[in-house]
Amino acid sequence: MGLDLISVRRQLHQIPELGFEEIKTQSYLLKVIETFPHQERIEIKTWKTGFFVKLKGTNPTRTLGYRTDIDGLPIIEETGLDFTSRHEGRMHACGHDLHMTIALGVIARLLEQPPLQQDLLFVFQPAEEGPGGALPMMQSDQFQEWRPDMMMALHIAPEYPTGTIATKPGLLFANTSELFIDLKGKGGHAAFPHLANDMVVAGAHLITQLQSIVSRRVNPLDSGVVTIGKITGGSRQNVIAESARLEGTIRALTPESMEMMKSEVERQAKGIEMAFDCEVTIDFGSNYYQVYNHQQEIEKFLSFARLHNIEVVEAKEAMTGEDFGYFLKEIPGFMFWLGVSSESGLHTSTLNPDEAAIPVAVDVIARYLTFLGHPHS
Repeated sequence: MGLDLISVRRQLHQIPELGFEEIKTQSYLLKVIETFPHQERIEIKTWKTGFFVKLKGTNPTRTLGYRTDIDGLPIIEETGLDFTSRHEGRMHACGHDLHMTIALGVIARLLEQPPLQQDLLFVFQPAEEGPGGALPMMQSDQFQEWRPDMMMALHIAPEYPTGTIATKPGLLFANTSELFIDLKGKGGHAAFPHLANDMVVAGAHLITQLQSIVSRRVNPLDSGVVTIGKITGGSRQNVIAESARLEGTIRALTPESMEMMKSEVERQAKGIEMAFDCEVTIDFGSNYYQVYNHQQEIEKFLSFARLHNIEVVEAKEAMTGEDFGYFLKEIPGFMFWLGVSSESGLHTSTLNPDEAAIPVAVDVIARYLTFLGHPHS
């Protein structure tokens, strides 16, 4: 394969952009695809800062879909790599630079082969890290025109050895929701607390109460998370805070548990309003639907892996969120983890995935899509 995968990954790593700002990234990716042979087999449709690439089949009866995410995170990189991020305060700290490189590698590999019978659709999706690009991209006219019959994707996993593939039937990633709570009361002098409604105290009470949702409202045989990761409030040490803001996340293993936990947050907020004579506003922000691997599709992939001596280990469900779940909510398919052996984890400033995992993933995905793209499959 003529494409230098390592060079591509390193160039992408240097230009991370946030959700719906991936202008340089989109331009770079499209320029790489323009260098591929057999352009007559390629159709491209752009959508915002993402795009779709269709490889035309010879006699299609199905469209096989593969998705990669393309955005970065608002993190200052501290890897010390020669190809560190050139965008201050931005980093590919979730491995989307590898994800994009793998997708390009698969396209290049398939164009080197005779065309498949089935159409192939590659989805280069923006804003996975937020505010969420999957759902609006699926609702686009471009996607509806080329809507696939099957979808697959991967995500790097620092904790697995390089090249390891890990997946499972059913739930892989949890339902997730952002959580923003604003409290508005009455400020005043610290010496006269009885004349004010202190939102630092109100916020502290609410944080404590929120911890009872998982311990007392979620079924012990189920799982849930309510985390407040950021608190802001007040202006100085001798002024009672008129306002406070809590920022956090909710995670649940089922959509039903997610709705119940949100209702509990709202109920407890109403109690705080009454107890502290204040106003509480809740914003659940971006919500991601669970990544739930379809039984038939994952079994087909596992059978293929066994037949071709590809080792796949069983993963455990994780409380991480991924908006690829919206694709799987409507279209049969699956996602898997790809091991990259990094001491630092996802969303850290020192994440350093092993690039040796890239050709492994390209080979497995290209072979599997080739298998599905022939009439016998």
